[in-house]
Amino acid sequence: MSKNFVEKIRESRLMSKAELARKANISPITVTRIEKGMNCRMETKRKIILALDFELSEKNKVFKD
Repeated sequence: MSKNFVEKIRESRLMSKAELARKANISPITVTRIEKGMNCRMETKRKIILALDFELSEKNKVFKD
């Protein structure tokens, strides 16, 4: 399990899980799993970071690894 701030950031931007999933081109189930702290592939992290309008260099603002 890895700590992340995906849910907090998503909710602060008034985005639904479905909206984030659509923007990141991943499934809503994947968003739920990541928000619960389950691990995911690096490519999935990259998609989420970009979908939340962060630069890849700001990855630590979204994922604490």
